[in-house]
Formats: sequence, structure tokens, C-alpha cells
Amino acid sequence: MTNPIDSVFHETGRNAIRLPGPALAAFYLGVVLLPLAVALFGRAAPADPWERAAAALGMIAVVAMAVQFVTSGRFNRVSCHLGIDKIMAFHKIAAWWVLVAVVLHPLLYVLPTWLEAPTLGYERLEIYLTSPHYRSGVVAWAAFALLLVTSLLREQLPWRYEVWRATHLPLGVLAVAGSLHHAFAAGRFTAASPLPSLWLAAGAAVAVVVGVLYGWRWLKLHRRPWRLTGVLRVADRMWELQVEPAPGTPPLVYRAGQFVWLTVGRRRFPLLDHPFSLSDSPLDPGSRLIIKEVGDFTSKVGELEPGTPIGLDGPYGEFVLEGSEAEAVILIAGGVGIAPIMGLLRDMLARGERRPVRLAFAVGAPANFACLGEIEAARAHLDLRVLLLSETPAPDYRGEVGRLDRQRLSTLFEGLDPARSVVLMCGPGGMVTAVSDALLDVGMPMDRILYERFDYAAGSSRQDRRRARRLAAIGVGLALGVAMFALASS
Repeated sequence: MTNPIDSVFHETGRNAIRLPGPALAAFYLGVVLLPLAVALFGRAAPADPWERAAAALGMIAVVAMAVQFVTSGRFNRVSCHLGIDKIMAFHKIAAWWVLVAVVLHPLLYVLPTWLEAPTLGYERLEIYLTSPHYRSGVVAWAAFALLLVTSLLREQLPWRYEVWRATHLPLGVLAVAGSLHHAFAAGRFTAASPLPSLWLAAGAAVAVVVGVLYGWRWLKLHRRPWRLTGVLRVADRMWELQVEPAPGTPPLVYRAGQFVWLTVGRRRFPLLDHPFSLSDSPLDPGSRLIIKEVGDFTSKVGELEPGTPIGLDGPYGEFVLEGSEAEAVILIAGGVGIAPIMGLLRDMLARGERRPVRLAFAVGAPANFACLGEIEAARAHLDLRVLLLSETPAPDYRGEVGRLDRQRLSTLFEGLDPARSVVLMCGPGGMVTAVSDALLDVGMPMDRILYERFDYAAGSSRQDRRRARRLAAIGVGLALGVAMFALASS
């Protein structure tokens, strides 16, 4: 039986009011710029505009760091408005805003002095960086810079994924704690305004977020375990896990196409989890996940024994068909990106989908095709046409060879109106960005292309660049807020 509390929470999240992008951007700006508004009510002595700008950068950096904990993609109340791809794009861009703020914070303080006497300016900067009075600020600066650098170089570092995750959290906490201590110990506006209450609230909010993510969710992983009931090889180095709730654990209430964070055995701790798409219909009992061996944890997935305790945290994501009023559905999968696509396909079968469905499945080699028998069987129940595409040939492979280019997409859309269709695509970053742009070239509206990717290593699509321009407007808003505070009279 479904836990009533879980059901209410799920339905509340599903039916929650979804603010448009500009409203969310305005809300973010209001939260991050709030300390500047509060500081204006203080009685700090007049200062040079550059010093006021330096103080403003420090204050918004404190709040922006705290907000980063919420925009990490682990809170459905935040990510449900945007989807995981958009929320992670924002999380990464906002990290650069914070870095710019913390770097410029001490430099702008010494700029007036440096302009009058460069040697004295250098000496003043040295004091800021070495004096015990400012040490917590320097620690916060170093922690955040190290956090950002290790995130950018994660694929190049000789670290396991779990090691990187284990460093990301303490560095983030250290950056926030150090910046809050610095604000109390050295903040001139803090000492002469109601800001202390705001800093305490920011610190408490981060503590609550960390407690929920790594305390409450750890408890849930152990109090509501799942069990592995089967492991099936579905392609070369690709496995499908069948999991079911243990006695006393409520069923997972989710929408086809969403994903969960999975942990295994005694390692059921949020810092050790990995994201995997659900590849089943919510109408079917239990859940299935398709996982590919790519190293670290996944290299052992085929060796898991039935009965192994499993931890599931979720569901997350907005890669769903539910609510779409499109006249046709286009599903595009690249490699293991077939996982959420199979969830959507299985759900359409379970619900008796009547709209035309087109599926393009592209892989690097024919051995990487998964679930072909099931896909072929679905054609008897759906208005389904399938395009199988391999980048390389094989002796017994009779399908198409090459990439999913504009010409093949045009063929996929034969008999359909792109403007009245919806595309759901999942795959490696390079494929997703290239196919997304090609879809625009065949007349697909940008707002009807929904994609998720499992890496961000290759370029950006036109949709990514439009999103980046919109996010840049938030950065401009932050800069204007700092400028207005710097020029405001005391």
C-alpha cells in the first residue's frame, strides 16, 4: 500500500505552481541581493564607491554560496520547475558568479589605495591575505576556488567519483562557514545593520539542507530499503536491474522518464549514490533500471546478487511525456540513453498510447543495441516506427550505418508535423547537442525539444546558448545591484 504522506508529497510536487523562468530569475535576484537592501538600513560610515562595491560583492557571495546548495538538483521543489539539465546549467554558471565576486571582493577594497600609491596598495592587499583577522575569508576563498577547479577537472583527475563527491560537500560547507565567520568578524556593514540575523538565517538554511540531504535521506535509505530481484544482460556491458520494495517500504511513485539516485548494499549513504534513469512504467510492479558499465561502481553491476539491499532516492527530473498535448511523440536515444526512453515506451504501451510514435536508437556499435526484441514487439500495439543506427558496421548487422543527421531526421518525421510533435532525447552530450540543432533545421520548435544528457563534455546546442544568454541576464542583474549599492548614499 502506498504511504499516504508520500502520495500527498508526490501529488503536491506534481501539481505545484510552476513559476515562469523570468519569475524564478527575479526570485533568485531578490534572495541574493537581499543583504544589500538590508545593509542600506545600517549606519555604516561613508566609504569610497569601490569599497562599497567590494563589500557588496562579499555580501552577495555569501548568500549565493548558500543558494548553491539548493540548486544542486537534489530538491524536486526547485528542479521540477526547470528540469535537471537547466538546473545544472544554472548551478554551474552561478558558481562562476560566486568566484568572480570572491576574487574581486579584496581587490576592489585596495583599488582606491593602489590608484594613489601602488606600493601601498600591494601592502594593503598583503595584509588582507595574511592577517589572522581576515583568515576565515581567505579560507572561504580558497575552499570555493578549489571546489570549482576540481569540479571543472573532474574527468581529468585520477579520482573515483565517490572521492570527488566526498570532497565537494566539505569544501562547500567550509566555503559558506568561512564566509559567514568573515562577515561577522570583518564586515563593516554587518556591525552597523540588521545583517547578523540574515547571516544566521543563511547558515541555518545550509545546515538544514545538509541535514536533509545527508541525514534524513540516509535514514530513509535504511528504513525504506529495496531489494534486487534480478539482473539481466541487455547489451554489451549493459544490464537491466529489477528492484522491488522490501516489506514495509512503500512503492515508488514516479513518472515515466524520471531518474533516481541509487546506492547498493551497506554503502547506502547519499555521498555514495549514482543517478540512473528508471526504465519502467509506473503502472508496472517494482522498477527497472538500465545501467551501462563505464567504470567505478558500474563496472561491478553485472555481478550483483539477487537479494542485495538497494537504496533509491527519488524520483527526480522532468524528462516526462505526461501533460504534453503534442499530436506525435519522437523518442531519440543514444547508447545507454535508451534507459529513460524504454521507460517512456513501456509506459505508452501500458497506457494504450494512440498517437504516432517514432523511435530513433543510435549506438556506437551494433553490440550496444538493447531491448530490440521488446521494441519490435511494441510495434504490434503502438503506431510505432523505428530507426536503428550504428556508427560502425558489423558482419551480421543489416541496419543503417552512420549518424543521426538532418536527412535521417527528416525521414523520421515523414507524415508528421514537427510543429505539432514533441521530442524527448537522451544520450551522450555530443550527440544530444548535434541532434538538437539538426531538429531545429527540420522545423522542430525549440520549446518542444526536451533532452537530458549523461555528460557535458562536448560543446553546446543552440538551445544551450539561448539558455546561457538568459542566465547571463541574471548575472547582469547582480552587477547592477552591486553598482547601485556602491553609488547609494550612506
